[in-house]
Amino acid sequence: LVPQNLSMDASKKVDLKIIIIGALGVGKTSLLHQYVHKTFYEDYRTTLGASILTKVLAVDSTPLKLQIWDTGGQERFRSMVSTFYKGSDGCMLAFDVTDRESFEALDNWRDDFLEKVIPRERDFPMVVLGNKIDLCDRQVPKETASAWCKEKDIPYFEVSAKNNINVAEAFETLAKQALTTYKGIFESYLTDSIKLTPNDKPKQSCC
Repeated sequence: LVPQNLSMDASKKVDLKIIIIGALGVGKTSLLHQYVHKTFYEDYRTTLGASILTKVLAVDSTPLKLQIWDTGGQERFRSMVSTFYKGSDGCMLAFDVTDRESFEALDNWRDDFLEKVIPRERDFPMVVLGNKIDLCDRQVPKETASAWCKEKDIPYFEVSAKNNINVAEAFETLAKQALTTYKGIFESYLTDSIKLTPNDKPKQSCC
C-alpha cells in the first residue's frame, strides 16, 4: 500500500538522503560546505564517521530537502561508513584529480555501496566528482575519468570546492536523478496498491 507520508503533490516538500563517499582527503567536506554554505572549508581534520548538512531547493517545481551525509574516507572506518548507506536516495562518488589512488579506489567504493543498498537499484542515482581541478599537479586526465564514468553510465563533473566550479551543478544533477527515482518508486507503490485491492468481499471472522 502507499505509505501515508508519500505524496507527489508538487507543493509538498520531498526529503531525500544524499551521501558523499570516497577516499581520505579528496575534499568531500569542502564540497559539501561549498554547496550548502557557499564557503571554502579548509579544515583538514578527518571526518570520523559522518556529519550531516541540509539544503532546501526546488527541482522541476518540487520543493526538496536534501539531507547530505558527509562520510569519513579512512579505510579503518569503511565498515562504519557503510552503515550510513541504508536509506540513501542518491550517492556522490568523489576523488581528487591530483591523487591517482583516490580515482583507482572508485570501483571499490561504488561496489561496496551498491552491495549494501537495499533494494539494490541497477541504475541507482549517482554522480562522480573529480575535485581540485584548481591545482596544477594533476594525475588523472579528464578523458580517463570520463571514460570510466561513461562505461558505468554515471554523470561526471570536474569540480573545485575552493573556486566553486561545477559544485552546485553536480549536486543538483544528483538531486534531479534522485527525485525521478523517488517518483518512480511512488508510482510503483500506487500500481501495487491497485493490484492488491481484493475484488471479492472480505471473509467474515469466525470468532
